[in-house]
Amino acid sequence: MPELPEVETVARTLAPQVVGRSITAVHVLHAKTLEAGKALLPKAVPGARILRVWRRGKLLLLDLAAPKAGQDAPTAFLLAFHLKMTGRLFVHGPEAQPHAHTRMVFDLAATASAPAARLFFDDVRTFGYCRLMRPENLTDWPFWQKLGPEPLSLAPLAFISAFSERRGKIKALLLDQTMIAGVGNIYADEACFRAGIRPDAPALELSPERLAALLAALKDVLSESIEQCGSSIRDYRDANGDAGAFQNSFHVYGRSGQPCTACGKPLQKTTVAGRTTVFCARCQK
Repeated sequence: MPELPEVETVARTLAPQVVGRSITAVHVLHAKTLEAGKALLPKAVPGARILRVWRRGKLLLLDLAAPKAGQDAPTAFLLAFHLKMTGRLFVHGPEAQPHAHTRMVFDLAATASAPAARLFFDDVRTFGYCRLMRPENLTDWPFWQKLGPEPLSLAPLAFISAFSERRGKIKALLLDQTMIAGVGNIYADEACFRAGIRPDAPALELSPERLAALLAALKDVLSESIEQCGSSIRDYRDANGDAGAFQNSFHVYGRSGQPCTACGKPLQKTTVAGRTTVFCARCQK
């Protein structure tokens, strides 16, 4: 599943292609993909202008002005996409036709600098979804209410306070989206390695200093991955269709049995929170 760096990269690469464009029509090709907002769709989206593309946790969001609204109009509606395992958003030419895995199509009007286009939401596994809502309803969405803080802007003291008294294994807590938003299997493993912490260590046994080091490592690994456009393991591509490169910098993820990049000892594999987990028994305590 795309994690924070991958979704952030999609947002950054999609924005230049769609911000400022008006949506002329919407085609829902797989009914379950539009999880909410079906009744609102016909009057809210055709004619709406895309104001912003942004990310929260693993969600990708598009702010829309109301149809026919003026140039300085505020956000009237939101499209929230969860890419899940295989969701992708690509901009195609105006003649592009949906294929077997296209779930939604947004027709985009031409601008002074670009011809008309079509935004496809493709999803092979059909686990991804889109929700249409008004901004004031966003905070009523239970999923949104439960999202933890953003790791890149989280203060060390807040992180220490949240994690220091939890009995759970530290990696399981990093994967818990109510504790911290956007972190998945890849970046939890990599951050634990960089901080020298075993992923199955109970959080309450970690000192404040070690928890602060873990947050710093997590911020570093997320930032570095964003700089390299994320990690492409199987299906992930950004909105330009390009693969990420951070998988070439993995120290532990997916490297079970291979030598540790720090000490040379073979990396071990275990399971934490139901997820395959790789670590170095010598470097991580």
